[in-house]
Amino acid sequence: MLHPAQFYRLDKKFKTVGAPVKVQFNPNEFTMTKAAQIAEVIIPGLDAPLLQFVRGQTETMSLELFFDSTEGGTDETAKAVTEDTDKFYQLIKIDRTTHAIPVCRFEWGTSSFPGSKLTEQWASQNASRVNGFNCIVDNVRQRFTMFSPLGVPLRATLTVQLREYKSLTQQIEQIRFESPDHTHTHQVQRGETLSFIAGKVYDDPRQWRAIANHNQLDDPLEIPVGAVLEIPPIQ
Repeated sequence: MLHPAQFYRLDKKFKTVGAPVKVQFNPNEFTMTKAAQIAEVIIPGLDAPLLQFVRGQTETMSLELFFDSTEGGTDETAKAVTEDTDKFYQLIKIDRTTHAIPVCRFEWGTSSFPGSKLTEQWASQNASRVNGFNCIVDNVRQRFTMFSPLGVPLRATLTVQLREYKSLTQQIEQIRFESPDHTHTHQVQRGETLSFIAGKVYDDPRQWRAIANHNQLDDPLEIPVGAVLEIPPIQ
């Protein structure tokens, strides 16, 4: 069974909506890039600066998509290749309802997409990478290379760059910092109290006051669901 590469639009809950936009020919190759931002801490007298991790950077994917409409002829009745390429170009245009470009999902293959076999903490959280990834279309470059006698474009190559898209909630759930001696964050879920959170992160519910004081909570019993709390280290 063939598994064509395709794009879906996603709703606010990251569910696919509408019919997929399928590529005409699967790409021959694609490139994925992931980097980290590293700061150099300069200390006089050392042979080299100390390296300090700052944050991860967005993972990107670039690929070329080829389109050809000459099968239906190349004369005055030829079909324009833009009937297909404009569907992809639309993915970088602003959506009038969200006032932003749409969040998409790129899918290709079955269960071996890059990043789907990560180990340890990432493995259980990586279901979305089994056969693709959620993204926004960062850049589209269109190159048209064949035309009908009337100037109708018949062949095109689209160079597309994608940026992986993750919400704050997804990232917090995925990373799940575990070191009690480093400040990290926790997003409040329904039914959670400060004592519950303290028990979860410190193994000691009595440490709830450290969280309340650090986050300047006036009423620790009234914590809105979805609030992101900083969890300070404790001695």
